[in-house]
Amino acid sequence: MMATDGMNGLLVILLMSVVTLVTRFGGVWVMSIVPINPRFESFINTMSGSVLIAILVPVAVEGDTAARLALLATACVMLVMRKPMPAIAAGIAVAAGWRYLV
Repeated sequence: MMATDGMNGLLVILLMSVVTLVTRFGGVWVMSIVPINPRFESFINTMSGSVLIAILVPVAVEGDTAARLALLATACVMLVMRKPMPAIAAGIAVAAGWRYLV
């Protein structure tokens, strides 16, 4: 096992940065050559919802009270405002507030 102190730690951070950049730029490059037809666009939209559900359901089932209240706050703000950033901010504020107070 490689130690992550000194130069080894710096090397790990550098390699992780390179991998992150390659995957991000590679994704943009691949999507620039893939033709986007209505069927493919529908697939992308459906997958994003599936990923969101796959992340949220375990939090709702196994999360603590702060996590559940954050999900509820996020959903309520999203339904009222129809904007994701205020909804995310509300969820974070509720979770942080609950954990601070309780």
